[in-house]
Amino acid sequence: MTTLSTQTISEIASRSLGAVRIFERLGIDYCCGGKRPVEDACRELGMDSAAILAELDAAIAGRPADETDWSEASLRDLIRHIVEKHHEYLKLELPRISQRLQKVMRVYGQQDQATLAYLPQLFAGLQSEMELHMHKEEAILFPFIERLESSVSGGGSAPQGPFGSIANPIAMMEHEHDSAGTALKSMRENTNGFAVPDYACVTYRSLLDGLRELEQDLHIHIHLENNILFPRAIALESANQ
Repeated sequence: MTTLSTQTISEIASRSLGAVRIFERLGIDYCCGGKRPVEDACRELGMDSAAILAELDAAIAGRPADETDWSEASLRDLIRHIVEKHHEYLKLELPRISQRLQKVMRVYGQQDQATLAYLPQLFAGLQSEMELHMHKEEAILFPFIERLESSVSGGGSAPQGPFGSIANPIAMMEHEHDSAGTALKSMRENTNGFAVPDYACVTYRSLLDGLRELEQDLHIHIHLENNILFPRAIALESANQ
């Protein structure tokens, strides 16, 4: 627990999915806002930091044997996990949520203006940005990271990218992650935490449930990139130039 008190939230989250689940349950940002100690977040939220650190310590100590430690896995395997699990999820779910939102707006748009008025614009912006974001990662950044790792593991030096240091496109991806996080936060606030009205139909309920699930998946997705993949890629390039 003493060790955890000196680590940032994102560093702790990178060690255990159990820690991620604790942060999610407590509403502690471990992806975009994770570069600070647990004590700071607990102080803001009025929580007992010692109790939270003890819970985190237990979660990490009891990590299941089959839980992959992505801080130790190859960058290639981590990239494949991100693409196959999180990118594919977004490619399927973003259009589905968009269709539900259109139906809900037609039926409840006037009745629930306070809740729904800003959702179409917020979601459309998030969908457009994330679809382009994933394309840039899959077409340019991820292949270069794999080439970097392959070159270094083969005894060579870091290859030169068309964008200079790999830190340059990574900074752009992190900026887009921040933008996605802001959109998700706004959607959560506008819907009172994705609360489902008593009178909501199945589509309305599935829309809000889908947005809540989208938020959870994106938090893990962004965490894997911001806190594990990107720092490791930058460190690998820096050490082998």
